[in-house]
Amino acid sequence: MKTRIRLQLSVMMFLEFFIWGAWFVTLGTFLLNNLKTSATQVGVAFLTQSIGAILAPFIIGLIADRFFSAQYILGILHLIGAALLWSASSVTDFDSFYPLILVYMILYMPTLALVNSVSFRQMQEPGKEFPPIRVLGTIGWIVAGFTIGWLNWEQNGSLDLTFKMAAIASAVLGVFSFTLPATPPVKKGGKASLSDILGLDALGLLKNRSYLLFFLSSVAICIPLAFYYNFTNPFLNELGMSSAAAKQSFGQVSELLFMLLMPAFFARLGVKKMLALGMFAWVLRYILFAFGDTAGNYWMLIIGIVLHGICYDFFFVTGQIYTDKLAGERFKSAAQGLITLATYGVGMLIGSLISGVIVDKWQLPAGGHNWQIIWLIPAAIAAVVVVLFLLLFQDKNKHQPATAVNA
Repeated sequence: MKTRIRLQLSVMMFLEFFIWGAWFVTLGTFLLNNLKTSATQVGVAFLTQSIGAILAPFIIGLIADRFFSAQYILGILHLIGAALLWSASSVTDFDSFYPLILVYMILYMPTLALVNSVSFRQMQEPGKEFPPIRVLGTIGWIVAGFTIGWLNWEQNGSLDLTFKMAAIASAVLGVFSFTLPATPPVKKGGKASLSDILGLDALGLLKNRSYLLFFLSSVAICIPLAFYYNFTNPFLNELGMSSAAAKQSFGQVSELLFMLLMPAFFARLGVKKMLALGMFAWVLRYILFAFGDTAGNYWMLIIGIVLHGICYDFFFVTGQIYTDKLAGERFKSAAQGLITLATYGVGMLIGSLISGVIVDKWQLPAGGHNWQIIWLIPAAIAAVVVVLFLLLFQDKNKHQPATAVNA
């Protein structure tokens, strides 16, 4: 790959995840403090991510794969997104805010696939060339978090500025996208079946008992995962942690480190133990949050954040590798889309619906929340998933060819 193209793709990936990290981490705190919403409304707002993940295949399958170059669609979506984010920064009530963020997430979630598409189409050896470029996305998320902490926007009640920062970055990426390498549609014109759009051919993987259990575990583990994404920042700010968004970025630093260590762990532990460790890390994280505080148990909060590397890499990345190995060449893309639909779509959707209700239920009359009970609930859900997974999962296909799964 030419140096110029590598630099372009790196900038694209940095901005893509900087935009998301710039407002998403502190969304719950913004809604509770600035718009005075309930926790249930916070859950409904985060639900827009799941709606976007569910609808993304339609946008990609109907438009990007058949009619227009990916880099142009990426640019248009981010330019529209910039206007929506800027508008969201100035609203004063949830009823005005929600439609803006809903439309934004429906447009943003497909861009996650588009940046990958633009990247892969420029690569001869994606296995070697993609990771150094994708890591710029994680760095972008980290930079966004540290910027919010450095500027004290949480403490100053100025989280509306996170949307303006994200809007400016989205506008920059929108314009920059038109300079990216050409990525024309693979299938020009023609009718797209529902099966093609949603990758339903990959459903054949679910005939494999082990993969079916993994699939169901992925949905189930993302229910408690929604508690973390939706309410960690409000929780840390309510406890009085300074620069909470910046501290949360330690989780992405951990993700980078464990990503580098994954090959060694994978060779020694195998799929089942890696997946189980990833799920168990969620249990441990929530227990640490339940008993942590900003006084003598501050270390519990920090370790809970840093566990993100194991939580994400050991379960999600291992799951993506497991899916890729079983899918076979014909169904690789469809299978990855299927597992994304299960996790960020169905699992996070259920989690977002119930997490807000639970946080509201345990709101204290004098103000604040009973966070110990709140965090022990997702810990219990994750623990049940881990136990059932360990008892029932067997990786019977680890030494079989991928096509055997689809037989």
